Amino acid sequence: MSVVIYHNPACGTSRNVLEIIRLAGYAPVIVEYLETGWTRPQLQGLFAAAGLTARKALRTTKSPAEELGLLDPSVDEEALLDAMVLHPVLVNRPIVCTPMGVKLCRPSETVLDILPNWPDGPLYKEDGAQILNEKGERVD
Repeated sequence: MSVVIYHNPACGTSRNVLEIIRLAGYAPVIVEYLETGWTRPQLQGLFAAAGLTARKALRTTKSPAEELGLLDPSVDEEALLDAMVLHPVLVNRPIVCTPMGVKLCRPSETVLDILPNWPDGPLYKEDGAQILNEKGERVD
């Protein structure tokens, strides 16, 4: 099964998601989007598949969103997409694509919604929060 993760290695949530994918037995295609950048059609396709708008996918913290004036609700989707292409960090992450769907995986355990096979439990995030119990069941 093909898995693609749009990943930022500096992000703990993104690292957690990548680890979950790998522990589940998948060898994902890793796209470090801060280096490769985005295209408008790529973002539009990902957002449509994930049921997101550019506004919902906008990273509002640890990004230049506020200084660029993008937090103002009057900024339209087209302007947000333009800004995301120019400043890839504005797109929240990680976004994961599998044959089961496309999802912005925040919090990291939401990646389980689009993985048919899960890792064995117990499983913990980097911060020690439990994701799966000893039986491999989701802990919410």
